[in-house]
Amino acid sequence: MKLIIQKEIVDTFKPIIGVMYVQGADNTKSVEEIGTLLEQVSLEVKQSFTQFESPSKHLFIAAWRQAFKQFGSDPHEYRCSAEALVRRALKGEKLPRINTLVDLYNYISLKYVLPVGGENTDAIQGDLQLAYADGFEEFIRLNGTENEPPKAGEVVYKDNRGVICRRWNWREAERTKMTEETKNAIIVIDALPPTEKSLVEKATQELAGLVQKYCGAEIRTEILTSL
Repeated sequence: MKLIIQKEIVDTFKPIIGVMYVQGADNTKSVEEIGTLLEQVSLEVKQSFTQFESPSKHLFIAAWRQAFKQFGSDPHEYRCSAEALVRRALKGEKLPRINTLVDLYNYISLKYVLPVGGENTDAIQGDLQLAYADGFEEFIRLNGTENEPPKAGEVVYKDNRGVICRRWNWREAERTKMTEETKNAIIVIDALPPTEKSLVEKATQELAGLVQKYCGAEIRTEILTSL
């Protein structure tokens, strides 16, 4: 399995995507140290965002808001995953502990203000694709039961069976979610200009190191970009 980015997405948005392939992870442990990392980065977010009137003024978040507008999603109603996490931290909400892999990528997402998401590759059919939706793909959101297909032209992650994440990185699917039983996964770090490739590389390598430390997995990384 590999990640394929539709040429039209590359030409329009010039994304920079850090990709991490994880094999043989032990995702069953509950590590208190990871909770401490999440608490610390939440405090750092509160301190660093005092310079902005609102999260929407941050250059990285502003770029995602513009992208959402371009493919027809109101950024006031639908927010990229990084903005959603930042807003929770600013409200003083304690991030829920999900499992080791998810907790670690949430930590990296907050630290670098970049959307990060992960999927259980054993549940993916064919290759993972970042593409414009046709509009009839199946999508059942995380913890949901009803089909909520995307609109035609919406940017989505999908496989041969249906949509895995709607509105690029807004909401993930129930079918491919990572659980404590997940051993094999793909984790992606999404970025748009003006984010620099070097920052995405740094975030990807830090996440790889953390996953190796706490899950003992075999890891391969790559950076996909047109720049």
